[in-house]
Amino acid sequence: MVADAGLKMEFVLSFHRCGGNVGDSCNIPLPSRVTSSNSDIWYQDQHGNKDTEYISLFANHAAVLGSLKRTPLQAYQDFMNAFKSSLSQYIGSVIIEVEVGTGPAGELRYPSYQLDKWSFCGIGEFQSYSSYALTSLKAAANAIGHPEWANAGGPSNAGSYNSYPSDTGFFSSSGFDNYRSSYGKFYLGWYSDSLLTHGREILSITTSVFGNSLKIAVKIAGIHWWYFDASHAAELTTGYWNVPGDRDFYGDVAKMLKEYNTTFDFTCLEMKDSEQPSSCKCGPYELVQQTKKSAISTGTAYSGENALQRYDQTAYDTMKSQSTSLGKNIDALTYLRLTDDLMSSNNWNLFKQFVNDMKNL
Repeated sequence: MVADAGLKMEFVLSFHRCGGNVGDSCNIPLPSRVTSSNSDIWYQDQHGNKDTEYISLFANHAAVLGSLKRTPLQAYQDFMNAFKSSLSQYIGSVIIEVEVGTGPAGELRYPSYQLDKWSFCGIGEFQSYSSYALTSLKAAANAIGHPEWANAGGPSNAGSYNSYPSDTGFFSSSGFDNYRSSYGKFYLGWYSDSLLTHGREILSITTSVFGNSLKIAVKIAGIHWWYFDASHAAELTTGYWNVPGDRDFYGDVAKMLKEYNTTFDFTCLEMKDSEQPSSCKCGPYELVQQTKKSAISTGTAYSGENALQRYDQTAYDTMKSQSTSLGKNIDALTYLRLTDDLMSSNNWNLFKQFVNDMKNL
């Protein structure tokens, strides 16, 4: 049908459960061969809660899936090979891009702000307490001569899902063993590097399957709350060590994506700082600017999307502004989403004008 209409398609290869995230109106769990396997394959917080939305990156090499005992990485590759084989006649002509899922909600991140435990604008929690995560953390701590830094599994003073940075020791500028201490920098480095390694492993598989036959994209989450707090606490629990003077996570992501000729897909292009509660020190506009700069500086393709369903002119104007900022247009925009509300007369007319405006950038 798409081919007959002369249109092109982008497929999202989702390896996460559908349900439980903002805007989800359905519940599609992971296959039983995954959910019935080793319970330690899930992300786990300090309280022992396991998140079953996406297999933990720390279990990537664990041969535990199904009767064939495949590793998660092998299972992802099996799916990609089957996808390519089944749709080979359309790949490169009609199907011109795949966005490969790398975590919860398809994003390269940890599930630090699960909606059944978290509410905006809590800082979230670190997800490094499963047996596979602890094994990795212990190896990293032993390698630098500080085995004691792995004893707790993560910072013991980082608060809980709905804490504010000032409620904690870890995210406070003067806190003991805080995010800028030797221990804090070790832990955040390990946590963030593990996420980047996961991205490289997924992209290595993806490029080996598809080669140059189509474009590849990876989605990065727009963690904009507490962006203007010195600690960037919500980004840190997500795995994004983005602290000025310490580390530029988005620059590291852009370099990693460039290695695999992959598009940097970012969200929250529709958001303005003034629309957010001042108490949460949000910076969505500046965050988009930072990520776009990172992509431009590394020569990485950059695309965007809106984070929330919006049908108003203010959101469209903000997306247009972000799309053309810094002297460079983004490569593509994904609009969220096709609903009955969008199709109502006034919303539809505004959207048609927005599409026309974006076409003529």
